[in-house]
Amino acid sequence: MVNFELMQKELLAYDANREKLIKKGRDLLKLSKLVIYAVHRSEMDKAAGLLVDMEKCRGELDIIALGAARLSFEGSYKAAISEYVEAVLYLRFVETGELVAIEGVSSVHYLLGLADLPGELVRRAVYLASKGEKDSVGLIREAVEMIYGKMLEFNFGNGELRKKSDGIKYSLNKLEDLMLELKLRG
Repeated sequence: MVNFELMQKELLAYDANREKLIKKGRDLLKLSKLVIYAVHRSEMDKAAGLLVDMEKCRGELDIIALGAARLSFEGSYKAAISEYVEAVLYLRFVETGELVAIEGVSSVHYLLGLADLPGELVRRAVYLASKGEKDSVGLIREAVEMIYGKMLEFNFGNGELRKKSDGIKYSLNKLEDLMLELKLRG
């Protein structure tokens, strides 16, 4: 006999956990954006403090998502984790000039966050150019060029990663134009 009652309980539990995931995902998205914004304003102490909160929130989100296998494939989880990756990569790049590995994050989520990083780096480059920091702009251009080259080595098909990867080319073009403008200014 089919146990419809058990099915109903499973679906109700899934829906309840999905709602928790969506809420916690929103929290992580907000914290990630705050970290990025703090770094843009060169408020590195504030960004470091927010990073602690962000790490705690990510842990709570992972507990929800990984507690029910299907939840780790929800769009809310993917969006929150890829934004988290972008924020961590941006903060660490500004601090060290290097890209860092992030433990416990799937390759897909890492690559999604990495593909969004050049947009933040372009914003930073424009800011640095306005302060006359040509060498720093050049380092950012080199980093974006490396990211673009690495992304070209993948075969993403026609999905989200392909679109985001293609977008890096436009960020690279903006940086090349910025470098040319800085060179022409002398």
